[in-house]
Amino acid sequence: MMGCRGADLFSEIDMLRSQLLHNVEVTADCQRVEEEISPQDVLTRIENIILGIVTSLSKDEAPVLALPNRSSWANVRLVQSNSYATKRDIYYNNTQLFGSQKTVDGIVDDISCMLKVPRRSLHVFATSKGLISGDLCYIEEDGTRIDCHSSSAAVAVSSNIDGIRNIVSCAKFVLIVEKDATFQRLLDDDFCTKLSPCIIITGKGVPDVNSRLMVRKLWDTLHIPIFALVDADPHGIEIMCIYKYGSVAMSFEAHSLTVPSVMWLGLLPSDLQRLRVPADALIPLTSTDENKLTSLLKRPYLTSQPDWQKEMELMQQTKVKAEIQSLAAIAPDYLTSIYLPNKLRYGGWV
Repeated sequence: MMGCRGADLFSEIDMLRSQLLHNVEVTADCQRVEEEISPQDVLTRIENIILGIVTSLSKDEAPVLALPNRSSWANVRLVQSNSYATKRDIYYNNTQLFGSQKTVDGIVDDISCMLKVPRRSLHVFATSKGLISGDLCYIEEDGTRIDCHSSSAAVAVSSNIDGIRNIVSCAKFVLIVEKDATFQRLLDDDFCTKLSPCIIITGKGVPDVNSRLMVRKLWDTLHIPIFALVDADPHGIEIMCIYKYGSVAMSFEAHSLTVPSVMWLGLLPSDLQRLRVPADALIPLTSTDENKLTSLLKRPYLTSQPDWQKEMELMQQTKVKAEIQSLAAIAPDYLTSIYLPNKLRYGGWV
């Protein structure tokens, strides 16, 4: 079954893609990525803020900023010279001044929010922790050609997603994998080759900005279905929501970091009953889990996801959770040989 490449294997996915493309056409203004802000525009915004400060001082008035800024404005020099730096670079530029990496992270995000520009427009990047593999080739900004086809090793997600160009892929879908361990299992089982063409990506838990940008880049370029494979627990659901709806911490950049069309492929709470996952592979919900689940159900965006609500309410009722690895209790290769192929073949997503 894993070797089947016939039309029947992807018929449900093709139907989903047609629906998604229709939605893109209907809501083009909402789905279109906001035009990238030019370096000159960023400089102008910075200069306007500095001008406001100088004007206030000239009038013997205390300058006021919309957000606290403890920076030395090193970002101005970065943008002017068209060079780039990571947040780590900035920290080590003056460790005594900043005190900690966390301080730098907060400053960069505050400046980004204050200027109403993405952090990458300040030419500040974060080192990527995500991995990607599958039917995908592209060229990085420096001209390096990246080939993600290797079945034995994954490629690190780029630190400069905006610089990626010439994306080539015949993938039918993208699979977001919550955990690195599951991602590595898919690699070991040669999943992308056997169920080719597809792309798998992991942010290794809570995703970093670059992993989220990469998923968005693939959606904007390929317009193929994007599925999430996460643990059947509140933490996994929250991670999936970050890809689909964004996080509070980066809410000011949500429009460019999220893909509203992300579908929940598994592990679904209803799968645990349907597949009769052994009881000893299930884990009781903790009080922290129950509180997180209640909090998730109160989020306004879930009102438009009744199927997700039903799955989460089922988790509340059964009071159990399960990791993706729990499927191994049915059969060692159940995830890659049966579970995922059947889910994709018969449209088992919500």
